[in-house]
Amino acid sequence: MTPLQFVSQIQSVKLDNVFNPYLDRCTSCDDFEAPKIRSRSLLSLLRTAQEIDVDMLWIGRDLGYRGGRRTGLAFTDDVHLSDHGKRWRLTFERPTIGKMVAEMSATFVWRVLNQLGVTIFLWNLFPLHPHNENNPFSNRKHNKQERRVGEEFLVELTSLLKPELLIPIGNDAAAATQRIFDKSIIKPVRHPSYGGSATFQNQMFEIYESLKRR
Repeated sequence: MTPLQFVSQIQSVKLDNVFNPYLDRCTSCDDFEAPKIRSRSLLSLLRTAQEIDVDMLWIGRDLGYRGGRRTGLAFTDDVHLSDHGKRWRLTFERPTIGKMVAEMSATFVWRVLNQLGVTIFLWNLFPLHPHNENNPFSNRKHNKQERRVGEEFLVELTSLLKPELLIPIGNDAAAATQRIFDKSIIKPVRHPSYGGSATFQNQMFEIYESLKRR
């Protein structure tokens, strides 16, 4: 599968109570061309990552309404969109309008990520935004059907990028990743939310140091 085919497939996903940032437009927060902007950002990121050695693939659970729903990039809110681009020598156009919104998970992740000098691709087990019925600005855990969809994309992504290590962040991402892939390349870590930021940071630094020694 090529990066273009990957993006085309993810654009086609339509599920109940799920916002697809590569297909859907939020009438409250999005630029008129937002789905196209987010799709272009993901495509340019995939094409760039495919051409180099990816050291780690960090895997969260779902896109959140303050982060990836808006930017189309995992663990990336409006505030850190330019940081994400700089890591890949890309310029990402902002797809949202109005005041910039910060997300706690993105803040924790980028606080650590900005200190690591290796190639890290960010993703989610379910790469879209699941929300509660009649409340698009809410976060919920993906269901079984959505997990199966997400796992298929995760398998395709790892085949495309061939990362050296898979780093599931949180229990849900860890359980799914360990079920699908060879456990020898998986290093689960604590999610930084709900008091886990210090543990998350320490675990990531340990993995980073061990990777440098290889």
